[in-house]
Amino acid sequence: MEKTTTRRTSSERAVHKGSSAELAVCSWSLRPSDPNSLVEAVQATGLSGVQLALMPLLDEPAWRDAGARLADAGIGLRSGMLAMAGEDYSTLESIKKTGGVRPDGTWSENLRRARGAAELAEGLGLRLVTFHAGFIPEDPLDPGRRAVLERLRSLADLFASHGVRLALETGQETAETLVEALEELQRPEVGVNFDPANMILYGMGDPVASLRMLAPRVLQMHAKDALPTSVPGTWGREVPVGEGAVEWLRLLAVAAEIPNLGIVIEREAGPTRIEDVRLARTRLEGWRGGSNHR
Repeated sequence: MEKTTTRRTSSERAVHKGSSAELAVCSWSLRPSDPNSLVEAVQATGLSGVQLALMPLLDEPAWRDAGARLADAGIGLRSGMLAMAGEDYSTLESIKKTGGVRPDGTWSENLRRARGAAELAEGLGLRLVTFHAGFIPEDPLDPGRRAVLERLRSLADLFASHGVRLALETGQETAETLVEALEELQRPEVGVNFDPANMILYGMGDPVASLRMLAPRVLQMHAKDALPTSVPGTWGREVPVGEGAVEWLRLLAVAAEIPNLGIVIEREAGPTRIEDVRLARTRLEGWRGGSNHR
């Protein structure tokens, strides 16, 4: 009798490689120029999982076969990331005006991006895509808040139709405001991508207390560190994991109570990204394994 086997597509093999307990890295942290350089950079970090920036795959021909390249290298896809159009991170004020789905002028382009990303995520077998919603106004009666939530409902429904959940990045509002907005959103499938450094960079509260408050909705966590600003209204400073203000042992104790939480290392500053990711991996593995070193 002829032996038969069941073969997965390259995308399926990528998604099913590894588990949520294993650390991964954000693709954009490594600043790759194409899928081959991404594979090389991920391998240099010693990790085997990645959160994949989706816009290059949608806009750049050189990236079209990224899923297959990663799968062939044994690198698993943990989630995707959708970058919104026109975002200006040069100052806190500029990103408040341009960030996420809030600006009217970029909404049509962001909806176009979202449609492409949802279809792409489904094709790659992804079940989670993260993005910045933009600054959600604290006042429930603020027309800007109602507009943001209505747009988020549209995106949630769009991605859900492709079998994909959304997670909102933290930092641009307090945990309290985000909890209230998620309840008002009335889309229980929408969760949170918790970034402790963003809470510090934006001056939006204590990361440990914020994670505890958001825990029921947290679907993924970025491992990133930062120091707070000494000048109100300006950015804090991102630093390598373990060298900032994040209290990692306390934070990871809370994270350990969140079922199936994937942790993805993100590094968005400095010239030694691969070395910094490797350092983060070593420290996180030590802390999660019960070591007392910081």
